[in-house]
Amino acid sequence: MADPKGFLTTGREVAETRPAGERVKDWNEVYVPGSLLPIISKQAGRCMDCGIPFCHNGCPLGNLIPEWNDYAYREDWTAASERLHATNNFPEFTGRLCPAPCESACVLGINQPAVTIKNVEVSIIDKAWDSGDVTPQPPERLSGKTVAVIGSGPAGLAAAQQLTRAGHTVAVYERADRIGGLLRYGIPEFKMEKSHINRRIEQMRAEGTKFRTEVEIGKDIDAAKLRRRYDAVVIAAGATVSRDLPVPGRELNGVHFAMEYLPLANKVQEGDLTVSPISAEGKHVVVIGGGDTGADCVGTAHRQGAASVTQLEIMPKPGEERNANQPWPTFPMLYKVTSAHEEGGERVYSVSTTHFEGDEDGNVQALHLVEVEFKDGKLEQKPGTERRIPAQLVTLAMGFTGIDQANGLVQQFGVELDGRGNVARDADYATNVDGVFVAGDAGRGQSLIVWAIAEGRSAARGVDRFLTGASALPAPIRPTDRSLTV
Repeated sequence: MADPKGFLTTGREVAETRPAGERVKDWNEVYVPGSLLPIISKQAGRCMDCGIPFCHNGCPLGNLIPEWNDYAYREDWTAASERLHATNNFPEFTGRLCPAPCESACVLGINQPAVTIKNVEVSIIDKAWDSGDVTPQPPERLSGKTVAVIGSGPAGLAAAQQLTRAGHTVAVYERADRIGGLLRYGIPEFKMEKSHINRRIEQMRAEGTKFRTEVEIGKDIDAAKLRRRYDAVVIAAGATVSRDLPVPGRELNGVHFAMEYLPLANKVQEGDLTVSPISAEGKHVVVIGGGDTGADCVGTAHRQGAASVTQLEIMPKPGEERNANQPWPTFPMLYKVTSAHEEGGERVYSVSTTHFEGDEDGNVQALHLVEVEFKDGKLEQKPGTERRIPAQLVTLAMGFTGIDQANGLVQQFGVELDGRGNVARDADYATNVDGVFVAGDAGRGQSLIVWAIAEGRSAARGVDRFLTGASALPAPIRPTDRSLTV
């Protein structure tokens, strides 16, 4: 145990954010650089090293949280980094982007504010990079086996790194022009600067992983050709089909999916564009969808100089405390104020969009909505609550429905889908096609970054066993296990 009295003598402190008025003028990460350094060891000391550490139950990666908390408390950052990397290939990603279900499961959280697990995690990995503790780990020998990984999001990258380190020759195929998947083009720069992805890619290249960008499997390369070229294939293409809103006026100019809007803003930061073709500057912006992607749209619109930003959510406003049907240590649905929400805008709950209104040139000008409520378990409109709000830019951030089937990938491989439209797999992440595996959102459906990395690691073990008959790679989870987190 780090500090036997730490949870009694030290209160919870989190990373300090820069003033909202300052940070909306740039695209840098929202946190004050170095703000965790003076406090993080004591924060790690609040960990009680519980006899049954329920934080493990909250994290699909099986992170050794009490162990690296203890090392962080003692300021043994090298040992802390080793424990952190034992279960997580990319803690700098999860430490910035994960909603931290581990903290919801923290035993201390029963009657006190939980340990700042996420802040400790990101502090450990940032120190590890600064001190040179993160180095390439190339395999001692090559197996002679080859693997293709389709998709370079967190699941694909985790699978690729694990398989490369196991001695296989791995090539990652990405249809975009840069590696990273939604980490690169779906996550705004102010949430995670892309330098964190770039240095991981360089580490993986030094280990032997090959990367092929602007290659779409199913279009540029036929699946049969890929199977002939490689001994195994991992499909980690994500669940990239956005959920649409089929209401009158959907065809108007200015109504876009979030994943049409956010990547362009990131391309400006990459230097590919001077100005985004879809910009919120001077416009009344409406974001439909109350989740993290919606919040990303809100923060992006602020930085582009929107006249106003309104975020709509069809579900009721969550409470600030756990409901009886979401007891500890489950991950509760609570009212959350992200950094983007701190920067301004309005959030409206329990409303449904009825139609969009356009001008004579076919541009969206307004959105019509109505309040809704649950009756007999169904959402019904409340008569007399219709209203109109101005909207010159609308982003649809209502989640994703499954893997993209338009490019022929699913059909060409001949993989079966489950009842939810995801690629079906067995306990080893193998599909019905011999030598073809699936990991991440492509097989699980839209989920958290920790699930993606955990599934990538688990699929790598399945592939390794398929290629060699056995595997020393760890397998954090089974694909049927949905008990850990949402």
